[in-house]
Amino acid sequence: MIDSVPHSWLFPRVSAVIHHGGASTTAAGLKAGIPSVLIPFFGDQPFWGQRVAELGVGPKPIPRKRLTAERLANAIQEAVTNDDMRQRAAKLGKQIQTEDGIKSAVEIINQLEKRKAF
Repeated sequence: MIDSVPHSWLFPRVSAVIHHGGASTTAAGLKAGIPSVLIPFFGDQPFWGQRVAELGVGPKPIPRKRLTAERLANAIQEAVTNDDMRQRAAKLGKQIQTEDGIKSAVEIINQLEKRKAF
């Protein structure tokens, strides 16, 4: 038994990620380049579940109140066997991994500051 395992270490080592759909966990799954199965239960989680499905990098989310063993098994099966989904997830993961978010944020802030100066 362990206290915790970093997503950045664990996720690249699995075939799919099953999680609640919080923003950070969703981002870690997307960055790992593997399909995600989301089981949202509150807050922004339904949004992220829908977004993952829209991007085609995971099956439709299963709201916690509708979760059954059969629905979960079907979603896992889709996530690990759907080659198109797996390829889209891998492609998106590579894009995210090469993105320089800090540089982009600094550029946006600088642009906004220049606009304020006028």
